[in-house]
Amino acid sequence: MQRKFVCTQIVTSILLILLLPASSQSAVVDPAVLAAQKQRIDVIKAVSPSVVAIFGGSGQGGGSGVLVTPDGYALTNFHVVSGAGNFMKCGLNDGKLYDAVIVSIDPTGDVAMIRLLGRNDFPIAKLGNSDTVKVGDWAYAMGNPFLLATDFQPTITYGIVSGVHRYQYPAGTFLEYTDCIQVDSSINPGNSGGPLFNARGELIGINGRGSFEKRGRVNSGAGYAISINQIKHFWDHLKSGRIVDHAALGATVSTGADSTIDVSEILEESDVYRKGLQLGDEIVSFAGRPMRSVNQFKNILGIYPAGWTLPLVYRRDEKKTKIYVRLQNLHSASELQEQAGQKKVIPDKAPTPEDKKAPRIPNPHAKPTVTPPPEKYKHLYVPKTGFANYYFNQQHQDRLLQTLTDRSDFSDRKGTWTLTGKQIDGDEFTLTLADKGVGFEIGDEVFLQSLESGILVDEPPGTGGLLAALHHFRLLLSGQTKRFTDFYYLGSEPLDGKNEMVDVLVGTLTGAISRWYFSKSDLSLRGFDFYLTENSEVCTIRFEQFQTLNGQDFPSELDVFIGNRPVMKLKIERLKLETLEDMKK
Repeated sequence: MQRKFVCTQIVTSILLILLLPASSQSAVVDPAVLAAQKQRIDVIKAVSPSVVAIFGGSGQGGGSGVLVTPDGYALTNFHVVSGAGNFMKCGLNDGKLYDAVIVSIDPTGDVAMIRLLGRNDFPIAKLGNSDTVKVGDWAYAMGNPFLLATDFQPTITYGIVSGVHRYQYPAGTFLEYTDCIQVDSSINPGNSGGPLFNARGELIGINGRGSFEKRGRVNSGAGYAISINQIKHFWDHLKSGRIVDHAALGATVSTGADSTIDVSEILEESDVYRKGLQLGDEIVSFAGRPMRSVNQFKNILGIYPAGWTLPLVYRRDEKKTKIYVRLQNLHSASELQEQAGQKKVIPDKAPTPEDKKAPRIPNPHAKPTVTPPPEKYKHLYVPKTGFANYYFNQQHQDRLLQTLTDRSDFSDRKGTWTLTGKQIDGDEFTLTLADKGVGFEIGDEVFLQSLESGILVDEPPGTGGLLAALHHFRLLLSGQTKRFTDFYYLGSEPLDGKNEMVDVLVGTLTGAISRWYFSKSDLSLRGFDFYLTENSEVCTIRFEQFQTLNGQDFPSELDVFIGNRPVMKLKIERLKLETLEDMKK
């Protein structure tokens, strides 16, 4: 009887609590808790539309991504798209499915860019600054783990940043995670390529790796995201349609006796050696960041694309020296192509009875099933060796070349060009550029670069091949880019490592390489670098001003450097341009 009385009291109390107004219930909850909850929900609501569920064209494989531009460019992992094919399907949290095409891949950094099709007003994620991320910051990992989101509603996990500036060794694979963010927000198979947001809903990383292999491919509380600041460095490279590569310095470092970071090996053909770095020198800073460990050196180097020029400070005999060095490729072109074409398959273990009951876990490394592209979009994919999708590279080539033509149309001036003027010391010069050769008369001296033998030389001596460089320049301006054996849009980089960002076109002919630099602000041509061979000293030519000569916009001065040393400044006063018809008369 007593027990029945007590139970009646409990039931009555519960009923009274349930009958209380909602305001009375919430009053017992700390307002700060409610505000934090509302803030989390608001952030999730705001960023969820940008999260992408990725599937192969026939539904195989799977992973995650995040939209970063309204016209459909999205970031994901290389290992996600390598299992999805060149065309794929992408679902958004509104339940709609879109076609998407591959744009570029970064096999080393495990990043890929795809483009969703069918809209120009896609919801996008706001890019954050991953350099300001601190251990203990809250972080949202979003995506499609285990392909749970059949309605494309992303799964959200919430945790803290467990570590920053983590370095993940390649561990026998091509992938190398540098300067990445470690989080305890749950990351599982299928989360690959999805976004990592900070508490403000800003994109700070792309989830890509977890400590899975020794723990049954499920979350272990240690996941890793590629920092968004690394991806910002590769941004235009990723939009180029290329298979992009990371950088190598041309030197390795080790910890010195006084915990210094010293040069332990160096390649004599590297730019950093030509600029003066030697064995035993202490690396003080690189890319403006102080150097405190070998891992830190790898972390900094790994977040830059091959070909960028960056500042390096070294110490020798207590004297500090600052140099600007061009970074070389980490891999050969054939290595990159092999990796891009290699479809790594993780062998399945023999299933256990317990496995048979478990839901199927998507394998992002699965060999893709080739499916035909959607008919209306098939023109958006152009295969070419060395490129993930040459179509996007062509778009950038056309954009920059059209700008050149709009400013000055040399397309019907493919005959001989004659440039006359004075050097800064007053010596008069005449430059003659023709198909058979380039001649240069200055003062009492005459120099000639024959173009019939196919052998390019350093002429005038000590310029790095100025005359051969000007032959490339004439081909570019006159629209004869098809005469290059290789011609492509590279991406962007800071001009000379310390100036504005510029778009870069690259042309190769008989082993010589030109890199033309276009201002990203107004697309004007700022100059170009020329290499007689891949590892030769660079001939640098810069344009500060343009003038109208013979009805065309043309540089008023050619500032010529070898390495960083100025060798001559040519003031152009007259320009004579012949057409091919003129040549026949």
